[in-house]
Amino acid sequence: MDYELFKKAVIAQCEAMGIEDYELYYETGANTSIGVFGHEINDFASSEAGGVCFRCIAGGKIGYASTQSFSEEQAKNLVIWAADSASVLESEEKVFLCDGGQTYEPLEDRAYPLPSTEELAACALDTQEKLYAANSAVVDGSQTQVLKETSEIAIYNSRGLDLHYENQVAGIVVSAVVSDGTEMADSYEIKLGELSKLDTAAITAKAAGDAVQKLGGNVAPTGQYPVIFNPDAMSSLLGTFSSIFSSENTQKGLSRLGNLEGQMVAAPCVTLIDDPFHKENPSPRNFDGEGCPTHCKNVIENGRLNTLLYNLKTAAVAGKKTTGNACKGDYASSVSISPFTMYLANGSCTEEQLLEKAGNGVYINSLDGLHAGANPVSGDFSLQSAGFMIENGKKTDYVKSFTVAGNFYQVLKDIRALADNCKLPYAMGSTAFGSPSVLVDGLSIAGK
Repeated sequence: MDYELFKKAVIAQCEAMGIEDYELYYETGANTSIGVFGHEINDFASSEAGGVCFRCIAGGKIGYASTQSFSEEQAKNLVIWAADSASVLESEEKVFLCDGGQTYEPLEDRAYPLPSTEELAACALDTQEKLYAANSAVVDGSQTQVLKETSEIAIYNSRGLDLHYENQVAGIVVSAVVSDGTEMADSYEIKLGELSKLDTAAITAKAAGDAVQKLGGNVAPTGQYPVIFNPDAMSSLLGTFSSIFSSENTQKGLSRLGNLEGQMVAAPCVTLIDDPFHKENPSPRNFDGEGCPTHCKNVIENGRLNTLLYNLKTAAVAGKKTTGNACKGDYASSVSISPFTMYLANGSCTEEQLLEKAGNGVYINSLDGLHAGANPVSGDFSLQSAGFMIENGKKTDYVKSFTVAGNFYQVLKDIRALADNCKLPYAMGSTAFGSPSVLVDGLSIAGK
């Protein structure tokens, strides 16, 4: 039974039971990936998963039920189960459903032909050979994975909402392992898009070259330094602490940004944007997990906190409008909050000029331990790092095995300048984080 027939069966059951306020959320996806290790295919995976979540208001309370089975009988059961769950629920939590009839920004057509399984395999093998050829230091342990994914989401409710979204993506993940005979290092590169148009030679050369840069090097000296985070490192840091911009977290006391909208929370050079339609995000969205329209917004503008991210519930609590940032981890998950494409806007100088502004300090291009070494509630972080020393405005010696420590709330205030090289590291799904290189004053480095 397809989704449309299942939806009709749910509607009929709601009418039969006198349920007038309800929502049906549908999500499904398929994934195929092929991995190459050494010179042979060593991994093949193909899966398809999805289901529906039904929620309704019965007796003034909200009820939930979900299923992966699509049949007329299961459609009836879904409504019955949800109504039953509402009858035993003790919570008086208010329920919010999106009204229909709203305006949604048209999505740009980014569709391209997805590769066949045979084309995936050929691309994976060819890319792996190019990885070995990219640099003489590349050794066994290096891997290539090629993949394709499709996804589909639909939301229907009794208030006139009937939305549908489909997306597809293909891409390559290259993991280069290199050795100089005494030590080993690794790096990876991800590129998404139409496989036949991806420059696999450039992708493998970048991964191998970045790995080779990590060979050798000393431990950075301990001290307090100006620090430049390159785009990858700053994007990782931003992604780790992005939850501080969730209104749900501020209302729960899990973020220090509560009651600070309209106030300065960052340096005047800082503008932080959340854009559901960013051209580099492979999964643009014009409606959120509740079916509300999405839009581009400056979360921080010239250092001032313009808005937190809201869904219908948290917006009602705050007396505001939703920002269209409701999300669901999967079809059966409860509604939470997430950015779409959150990134720091470009500054007005090149990275070379940013290095000159730093004078003497540390350039960080790698951060490890982001989950264990960062506390999104307090903002504190202490992270294993690697990069280069900055001397007289130039990158010099490679350094590694040192720790950079600070507080993210303070980092936002201590940003002295941003370069003009904003990069959005590729990410599967609708959430991605990006940044240019960022110069931060006075971070603690613990090394030798």
